[in-house]
Amino acid sequence: QVQLVESGGGLAQPGGSLRLSCAPSRSIFRFNRMGWYRQAPGKQRDLVATITSGGSTNVTGSVKGRFTISRDNAKNEVYLQMNSLKPEDTAVYYCNAESTTTDYWGQGTQVTVSS
Repeated sequence: QVQLVESGGGLAQPGGSLRLSCAPSRSIFRFNRMGWYRQAPGKQRDLVATITSGGSTNVTGSVKGRFTISRDNAKNEVYLQMNSLKPEDTAVYYCNAESTTTDYWGQGTQVTVSS
């Protein structure tokens, strides 16, 4: 069974940057839409950003101007460039991908923003 694998999380200072990556564990057809969600301790999992195979993006208001989502269709990979990080960005970030019939999720990568 295909799994999504995330990487790039870690510790950053306020104002710093991190870049998250996500890719399937084995070769698979191209996903239609891919995206990132995040969940802080004790809170609901919320959408951060999505991108379609055609390159159309949607970014939630709280990270607009700071986060950029992109993808490589040939590699079936999706990325999240996070700049100007704030402590409130601290959360587990989850990769999501949609095929015509199935939704896939990664196990999450921890992002901590602290001085």
